[in-house]
Order: sequence, then structure tokens, then C-alpha cells
Amino acid sequence: MGMSRRQLGLGMGAAIALPALASRRALAASGTITVAYAGSMGVLMNKGLGPAFEKQSGITFHGLGQGAFALAHLIAAKTMLADVFVSITPGPVKVLEKAGMVSKAVPVASTAMVIAYSPKSRFAPELRAAAAGKMPWYKVVETKGLRFGRTDPRTDPQGRNILFTFDLAEKFYHQPGLTRRVLGAPINPAQIFTEPSLLARLDAGELDATSGYESAVKSLKLPFIPLPKQINLSDPSMIKPWYSKAAITLDVKGKNQVLHTEPLVFYACVPHDAPNPKAGHAFVEMMQSKAGQELFAHYGYNPPQGGTI
Repeated sequence: MGMSRRQLGLGMGAAIALPALASRRALAASGTITVAYAGSMGVLMNKGLGPAFEKQSGITFHGLGQGAFALAHLIAAKTMLADVFVSITPGPVKVLEKAGMVSKAVPVASTAMVIAYSPKSRFAPELRAAAAGKMPWYKVVETKGLRFGRTDPRTDPQGRNILFTFDLAEKFYHQPGLTRRVLGAPINPAQIFTEPSLLARLDAGELDATSGYESAVKSLKLPFIPLPKQINLSDPSMIKPWYSKAAITLDVKGKNQVLHTEPLVFYACVPHDAPNPKAGHAFVEMMQSKAGQELFAHYGYNPPQGGTI
């Protein structure tokens, strides 16, 4: 199944405008499912889970990928209808809970933060050496002229997670000022791209290195630098004793918020206004099934961690 611009999440403004809601409900009645998902999941959804669900159910799959916070706000504002919402980290699910749109979300997979890099980069030999543990990765990424990419921390959990990873790296490696030297300010327009286009730009060689989830990077078969669990946010047991030491201050809608880390777990839920809730629950069940979990593993995802939220 090919990926349209909409499925990739490129060029999604307000996603689905209000006048389209009636036709969306009509579509649902005719056997369509709309799955809104964290943008990094594009390959898994469009090549793995979506086609598998269509084959199993005969229901047509429509995928919408974008930053999970942005999607949650669209669903909460009722400017988008979705039968399933898949978030990374609990934060976007809490947006829907606060709006009274969901009552529970189940863990379906997990991942870790990595640094992805382009084999076309002029810094590729050094990045390869860092991936093999022969050079400190943080020294390579602060090389003058290296183009680093990430996502917007205001709308995308990954944008926040790379800031947490760097904050923890400063403490773990005793490298004060590392975040400022590599990333600049938390909101640095020169580095910020939409999540689906970030790894595409890396693949094209427009960027030398980017933040990434291990799952998405493996799905796209891109080379990456693995990071120790002390900074890759993958171990829920480390949240309280260690990850919680990381904090970032962000201006979100004119208010300064101090944010802390959350586990890199993917959660799935069916919003209360889902046009096709029966199909939504069936899709979530498929993700939790043996076949669904095998697809997650095939595309580089780790098993779910923790319980229902």
C-alpha cells in the first residue's frame, strides 16, 4: 500500500475540517476506519498494520500521521474524527482524558531514543565510529557544520524527548552546556521539522543527524547511534530514580510549563465520538494480538511496557 501525503502526515493543516465530519460518518458506515497515530509510526501503519487489518476485516484503512500532541488537540476540539488514536507517551492521551474523550488507553509497544544519521553525510565516517562505540557520540554531533534535525516540542513528544535525552546526557557524561551547543534554544526553527519529514530529509541527505525513535529508524532501515538506557528513556523503572531529574521549560500557548519525562510507550485508545467504534476496538485488539505484536517486532518496535492508563 503506497503512502499518500495525507497518510504520511505531510501537509496536514487542520487535518479534517468540520464540514467533512458528515461525510466521514457516512464513510465509516460503509466500512472505513480512520486511525490517527504518532507520525513516527507511518511505515508500520501503512505497510504493516493497515493492510493486515484490511485483509482481516474487509474494512478500508485510512491513516493520519502527525505529532501526537497536535492530533490529540484536534480530536479534543472535535475538528478531527478518529476511530483509533495511537500516542507515544501518556501525555497526548491525557489531553483526550481531560476533554472527556477517552476513558482508557492500552499499551501496544515501546521504543527508545536514538540518534539517526545519514549515510550520505560528510560526517558519516565519524557518525559510524560513534555508532560502533569508538568515539563519543556527543562529541561528533557538536562538530561545527553538522546539520541536526528534530521535531517541535510544542506539538510532538519526540521533540520533547530529545531535549530530555540531551539534558540527561549533560548529567550522565558530565558535559554542561551540551544541549545549548548542539540544539540551541528549545524552540530552534533552524532544526525543527515535522515528524514524518524529519527522517525523509535525513534519508535524502539534507540533514546529517536527527533525533529518532529506534522503532521508526529501524522501520526505514536507517543507520543510527544507540544510546545507553540512562539517556534513551526506554526503561520505565528508571523514571523515578533518574529520568525524573531531566526537566525542560517550554512556552506552550503563552504559558511557561516545566515538563518531565514520560515512558516511551505507545498507547492505543478509541475516542468516545469515533464514527466506527466497533472497527476501532477491533483494530486495538489486532495490535494486542500475537499477529499484531509480530508486526510491531518486524518493524523494529519493542514489546509494550507497563499497564493501562
